[in-house]
Amino acid sequence: MALQLAFVNFTANSYIIVEGKRNADRFFIIRSGKVRLSKEVQIVAEEGDVLGPGDFFGVVSTMTGHSHIETAQALTDVTLISVQKDQFSQLIQNNAPVAMKIIMQFSKRMRFLDEALTRLTLKNNAAEDPSHIYNIAEYYAKNNQYSQAFYAYQKYIKCCPKGINVQTAIERLKKIAPYIKEPQKEFPPTETTRIYTKDSIIFCEGEPGNELFIIQKGSVKIIKITDNNEILLAVLKSGDIFGEMALLESKPRAAGAVAYENCQLMAVNKANFQQMIQTQPQLIARLTTLLAERIWSIYRQLANTQITDPLGRMYDMLQIQLDKKKVVVDNISNYSFDFGLKELLNMVGLSHGDAQIYGKKLMDNKSFQILNEKIFVKDVKEIPKQCAYFKKMMQLEKLRTGKK
Repeated sequence: MALQLAFVNFTANSYIIVEGKRNADRFFIIRSGKVRLSKEVQIVAEEGDVLGPGDFFGVVSTMTGHSHIETAQALTDVTLISVQKDQFSQLIQNNAPVAMKIIMQFSKRMRFLDEALTRLTLKNNAAEDPSHIYNIAEYYAKNNQYSQAFYAYQKYIKCCPKGINVQTAIERLKKIAPYIKEPQKEFPPTETTRIYTKDSIIFCEGEPGNELFIIQKGSVKIIKITDNNEILLAVLKSGDIFGEMALLESKPRAAGAVAYENCQLMAVNKANFQQMIQTQPQLIARLTTLLAERIWSIYRQLANTQITDPLGRMYDMLQIQLDKKKVVVDNISNYSFDFGLKELLNMVGLSHGDAQIYGKKLMDNKSFQILNEKIFVKDVKEIPKQCAYFKKMMQLEKLRTGKK
């Protein structure tokens, strides 16, 4: 069946999509004219707020099913190509360059937003320098995680053969070698199916990357190691894709990946990826959806950094996790998250002292408890209720102080 796309026209100054509006079922590619994108709260400055022919918008909300994250207004009279969500796979099949443009722009946007989020939550820059691998190795060694330390020291020596800590890394390897019962397996590039045992490192932050991974079984956690802390960014499950930014942009890994449990992965290199675009449009649509989900999630997390009360940030972060899973609060009574209190505190970037104080405050709420090292909420409606309370308190404080 031939792909039939609709053309729609908007006059200058018309609103095309509005931030916060739900139930987006289509995105737009600009055929002629100019469109301006804006956000109610611009937390970080972004490039490309004015779009022209060939550019696209509305993909994030359309592919994820979440509300719009931005407003699009016609600066001039515009003609747009309207693409419905169920037409996306066919669009890819008929026009691979469009698919690559969307994926590459999403990847670039992801890296920019991830760096901004790292600066705001961790109060430092994203460490994509391969020399950072030595700090990761030191972190694991100090925590007696010798297999992970062994992997990271080896990677540091390989990636930074003239690094200032190479001799120390060599000495550390000799020292911890007796504690390594079974070194992590190194997979040849031709081996596309990879099996990792629980807690094995798949790749380190700062490590060069030329593959993306699709989880076939098990789960993977995406982390950053900074200031002698492990920060949990996400827990990915079967069907999820990760590692695509390093593959697409040929840059060091922006974060580390560790097997959260025993897992089986499929590795995809650049040559295979190009072939996939032509032959497996459903998989490319899945990758686009996952990138869109991550962009939506980072925007929500950036907004989370603006909440002044740490306890409010914790409740909001729990709400973000519910929204990511599209949990309808009215349909359930209780809920078990797939992470514990320590991971939640790390997600909102609290210092060790604040983490102890506000972790206790959260657990003082009788709706919450820890079951099997995971956060369990007995009355899930308590989360949006608390979010609304802290949002109202912030609004009252802004009115009181006259801040915008």
